[in-house]
Amino acid sequence: MTENEISSIIIGAGIEVHKVLGPGLLESAYKECLFYKLFQSGLFVEKEKPMPLTFEGIRLECGYRIDLLVENKVVIETKSVEALNDVHLAQTLTYMKLGNYKLGLLMNFNVLLLKDGIKRVINGSL
Repeated sequence: MTENEISSIIIGAGIEVHKVLGPGLLESAYKECLFYKLFQSGLFVEKEKPMPLTFEGIRLECGYRIDLLVENKVVIETKSVEALNDVHLAQTLTYMKLGNYKLGLLMNFNVLLLKDGIKRVINGSL
């Protein structure tokens, strides 16, 4: 399955979660529900996946964690904030670069319509 096919499933699951829960909850609630929906759809999903940093050839555990990693291809960073900003985008890009992933979805659930809270992030060419 390609990154684009996976992202379509993720966005559909995110919309289902958002329709049920609506805006205003903690990020962790959306992350757990999205994890559940993706797992139920048959996708391989890792939650809070540790992301080490390699510096001068040494692998360092710095506490970085990807919210959700789907099929070892698509990074999902969940948020529940007033508005997405450059720091959120930088965080997603950092995880993608550290893990050499091509596609990320930055998903802010604190919006009236989830489509307005999704930012597709590409690292390299897809």
